[in-house]
Amino acid sequence: MPHDQAGAVPPELDLNETRDRLIEAVLLHVPFDGWSKTALMRAAEECDIPHATAEALFPAGARDLVNWHSRWADRRMSAALAESPMAEMRIRERIAFAVMTRLEQNALDREAIRAALGFLALPQNAPLAAELLYRTVDDIWFACGDRSTDWNFYSKRGLLAGVYSSTLLVWLNDDSEDFETTRGFLDRRIANVMAIPKIKGRAAKLGEIAGFIPRRIKAFRTFRPAGAGRG
Repeated sequence: MPHDQAGAVPPELDLNETRDRLIEAVLLHVPFDGWSKTALMRAAEECDIPHATAEALFPAGARDLVNWHSRWADRRMSAALAESPMAEMRIRERIAFAVMTRLEQNALDREAIRAALGFLALPQNAPLAAELLYRTVDDIWFACGDRSTDWNFYSKRGLLAGVYSSTLLVWLNDDSEDFETTRGFLDRRIANVMAIPKIKGRAAKLGEIAGFIPRRIKAFRTFRPAGAGRG
């Protein structure tokens, strides 16, 4: 926090709780004002928080607001998943349940999320977009019980990042009842991802066979019984 704004935040204030309150209020204004200072100031007035304090809590403006909203949504998702019967589900069911939980919790704020994606699509915000996406898929895998520490840790998150991103875009425009279109799309994407290890295993097996056959052919060509000619 910049030194010239530090005094705007009362020392007794719970910073995270106050940011959460402001974000919830900001969401109502984003469809009209974007992720802007105007939206933040209106939220501050509704929360009875001084403008200077609100600005001090989000000194980078839209960047801080979008960042905190994603963190807030991740925490809400993780709390809900911790209370869910996920332990009784298969891994693909856990993933689908977690993704849909994240989306459904934000069903009333799709326009705000659409605006956030537009902001994150700007070239200068690419690092932040990658950070937020990684944090979300990492929280999902953790909630699903993944504790891997080898290369699978990264491959799982990379695959889920693609699934989550594409599903999010479908969800933003889904007008079907109970998001059935999104659910169907998500199930198909997860099925495709779950098939990748099998395909890789088959490819590895084919690779072994492909390497084995030339060796056998070479061995056959170079072997000749004693006294045998070419013809």
